[in-house]
Amino acid sequence: MSENTLGLKLRLQETFAAMQHYNYRLWFYGQVVSLVGTWMQITAQGYLVYQLTGSPAYLGLVGFANGLPAWLFTLFGGVVADRISRRNLMVITQSAMLALAFILAALTFTGLVQPWHILVLAFLLGTANAFDAPARVAFVNELVSRADMTNAIALNSTMFNIAAVVGPSVAGLTYAAFGPAWCFTINGVSFIAVIAALLLMRIQPVVQPSRRASVLADLKEGLRYVFSHSLILSLIGSVGLVSIFGIGMMTLLPAWATVVLHGDVTTNGWLVSARGFGSLVSALMLAYLGSRKFRGKLWTVGAFAMPVMLFVFALIRWLPLSLVALVGVGWSFMMIMNNSNAMMQSQVPDHLRGRVMSVYTLVFFGSMPLGALFAGTFAEKFNEPLTVMLGAAALMALAIAAWVFLPGIRRQE
Repeated sequence: MSENTLGLKLRLQETFAAMQHYNYRLWFYGQVVSLVGTWMQITAQGYLVYQLTGSPAYLGLVGFANGLPAWLFTLFGGVVADRISRRNLMVITQSAMLALAFILAALTFTGLVQPWHILVLAFLLGTANAFDAPARVAFVNELVSRADMTNAIALNSTMFNIAAVVGPSVAGLTYAAFGPAWCFTINGVSFIAVIAALLLMRIQPVVQPSRRASVLADLKEGLRYVFSHSLILSLIGSVGLVSIFGIGMMTLLPAWATVVLHGDVTTNGWLVSARGFGSLVSALMLAYLGSRKFRGKLWTVGAFAMPVMLFVFALIRWLPLSLVALVGVGWSFMMIMNNSNAMMQSQVPDHLRGRVMSVYTLVFFGSMPLGALFAGTFAEKFNEPLTVMLGAAALMALAIAAWVFLPGIRRQE
């Protein structure tokens, strides 16, 4: 074997180190299938809402309905994830998501679907996700060794973004050819893959500590840890602002495809896929660089790159360049989010992991509806490009503030 071939093999083994674990392989493949379906539904649902209402504000309202349960239930979801089997909890939540997808498909197939139906189902889906997400984020610790945890976190982002590339594109083509109901049906079927993967895993039983404390006391313990840890608190706050002023702007893509770029549902699919492709490239880079000691520096690069790319996107009116700009948005977003996750997970003790990561999940998912509501309302009153420019300005202020006041982040290894 030549030196170059051996070097390539070693680099690939390092990039995909978590895949040597049987349980993680099941998780990865099951999640990829399921997430493709999820992105198909997200893309098709957004365009269907815009077709039914013609309103950017209603797009924001649906995003708000989907994210509101994060504020209501995620912290309790973290307590539950620390008290019972995370695998069993996810089997329940994924089954609920499967049922909701089939209900939306049935309403759409029969022509009965109304905007308020989508609002209610979005809220219910958000409720299931509020209990699923803390368990899902903390579950990685049960799938791989601690040495491979950072790599597994990066590969989790990779599978998410493989789906974010494939799902919207397939959704655009499926929607145009067969209608939105088939997108929702495919999503429902796709949940079978992740449920089967969870049931096939060989998970070592986690001995839960005997608990005399109440749920509220456990919740307070997790919050006390977060607020006493300056690095974790800074990262969580930054994640919230990125969700509001960065990802919140992506709620406008169905309107952007139609109004700004004068396209259709396929255009919308390409836009969503472009952001996903950028995130995928970023996640693969981070998987390869997982053992390197400069996560804080990569976080800082992403924090400055994201507002720049959003501002460029707001100025462009030509689809190919818009796609390039969204690739940049996705790349920088993943630099921020994945490094935030990895830096936090390296600090958190195992017995608090579910609760602390539920705070992270709460802020991440809970801030999205605020961003969606802001973006939709502002775009309705003014226009989409000005709204995105304001989001870019807010994120640039965050990047500068982090550089000046939070130097501890960029020093993290």
